[in-house]
Amino acid sequence: MRVIGLMSGTSYDAIDAAAAELSLVGDSLVLKPLGMVSERYDDELRAALAAALPPGTTAMAEVCRLDTLIGQAFAAAAVRADRELCASQGELVASHGQTVYHWVDAGRVRGTLQLGQPAWIAEATGLPVVADFRPRDIAAGGQGAPLVSLVDQLWLRGRPGTPVALNLGGIANLTAPGGTAFDTGPGCALIDAAAHGFSGGRLTCDLDGALAARGRVHPALLERLLAEPYYALPAPKTTGKELFHVGYLREALAGVGTLPAEDVVATLTHLTARTVADAVRTVGATEVIASGGGTRNPALMRMLGELLPGVAVRRSDELGLPSDAKEAYAFAVLGFLAAHGLPGTVPASTGARHPSVLGSVTPGRDGLRLPAAPRESPVRLVLE
Repeated sequence: MRVIGLMSGTSYDAIDAAAAELSLVGDSLVLKPLGMVSERYDDELRAALAAALPPGTTAMAEVCRLDTLIGQAFAAAAVRADRELCASQGELVASHGQTVYHWVDAGRVRGTLQLGQPAWIAEATGLPVVADFRPRDIAAGGQGAPLVSLVDQLWLRGRPGTPVALNLGGIANLTAPGGTAFDTGPGCALIDAAAHGFSGGRLTCDLDGALAARGRVHPALLERLLAEPYYALPAPKTTGKELFHVGYLREALAGVGTLPAEDVVATLTHLTARTVADAVRTVGATEVIASGGGTRNPALMRMLGELLPGVAVRRSDELGLPSDAKEAYAFAVLGFLAAHGLPGTVPASTGARHPSVLGSVTPGRDGLRLPAAPRESPVRLVLE
């Protein structure tokens, strides 16, 4: 089955559309990557989305508008991926949508909201669309994240030692053998907020880690940031920009006086590396396989390597899965599993009471004809 996975993460800079040929062979799920295209949000939509996210406030009219405009943007990315990567022969679209709120109350996830109305994708492509993946796991008592943990478990099965998969997006998360998976804290969220603020909106991230490379870690600021209670919570746990946003950063900076931009960004980069490294050590990892936009930050990757002596830190590209496209491929897998009636969660990873088939399905132009469900779920993921 040719599946297009659509993903826009907590950095909300672009929509990634990855196409894959997926098939069940014995007890293995075989994935043949067909490539990825990326479509940036236009400036007006990105600004509207940023204004609606915490700590900002919004009205229901704006939520409706964003749901439509993001759905149309996802639809355009899916059409392009189907045409360029699948020769217009795609069979299913799996859309993560754009997370705008993850409702966490006293450590328990109560709800989640991803915008990007799937009807626009189905209308534009003519293909059935699986979307809204996270709520089912939350309804089953889970955190609704990190959902890529199932794909990581299948992919890393049988690899020697104790490998962990690390995603360095706006929020960082890791998956370890045995089902342990959780958000470690801010991946690039606070770094991006600082770079944007100090550059007067010119930068959306610390490009090539240039600011961090010129700065020094400020001990007092780092100490304030590390006092965040989230880091001490036991897994499974999840977080987002509802906590780690620009207001959070301003509050932290208010107690340490005026600092050079480079020192602030260097400290935030060290914070991300430190909290990831602490999490990696708690699971006894011997290898870190990293993906996501943060892997393009040399300063962050250097700090992470320095904090994990004796632990190999490499990008997922070395194992055949492009680091920039990994999450989009992961949601293509989750869409494929949903279409076959197979669970897409690992209860040990999310804290749910049981595995769940994820997502809601919007029929395509020719209605809905789902494949017959196999008797058993796959136990490994094989890259072709």
